Amino acid sequence: MVSPSVLDLLKTELPIEEEPLILSGDVNTGLVVVDVINGFCTVGAGNLAPAVPNKQISGMVEETVRISRKFSENKWPIYALLDTHHPDKPEHPYPPHCLAGTDESELVPDLKWLENEENVTIRRKDCINGYIGSTEKDGSNVFINWVKTNKIQRILVVGICTDICVLDFVCSALSAKNSGFLTPLEEVLVYSSGCATFDIPSHVARNTKGAIAHPQELTHHIGLYIARGRGAKVVSEVSFN
Repeated sequence: MVSPSVLDLLKTELPIEEEPLILSGDVNTGLVVVDVINGFCTVGAGNLAPAVPNKQISGMVEETVRISRKFSENKWPIYALLDTHHPDKPEHPYPPHCLAGTDESELVPDLKWLENEENVTIRRKDCINGYIGSTEKDGSNVFINWVKTNKIQRILVVGICTDICVLDFVCSALSAKNSGFLTPLEEVLVYSSGCATFDIPSHVARNTKGAIAHPQELTHHIGLYIARGRGAKVVSEVSFN
């Protein structure tokens, strides 16, 4: 657990401007769900899953389910990324995780219904960066096609991990947008409570061979801060009108 004084200092020195988001359908908005799968979210499900219940992760799952339900009710487009690795393709520095054909690489139980929704595009990726992982062998990109086909003007990003897979995807999407690859996309939004990351406190890392300290609250904030600095808007709450 990070001391309140350290977290408060970080938030003071690296503040994040957040704003509420009200969705009404007046702007074509797509929801991007990043890796809300068992291997990262379900207790005890794998090497990178939480070992015990985690409030930040469970809260992220609840918000992702709530927002996904609303998007599906309105038939708005959803793009769901699922981390799915092949055993012979390791992802340094992480241990084997979310291998193809295992429950780790499947959506959490509360989101399995997405697989049967017509408004949902599911993309299995074999790397951290979902933008790169959306590239086909012929060079085409499923995410780019999804944006263009649905004439998406802004995307709302949720998922895990805030400072890793979510951040990589957001930064790549922003770069692609700025380079004109994602027309008509204009905005990339990241929902703070709809994102989460894992927790390895410093004292645990010191006593675990090969572990790198990753205090959850600090790295979550840093991930959002970097996304904001790259041009994303950070959303404090999401409601529907």
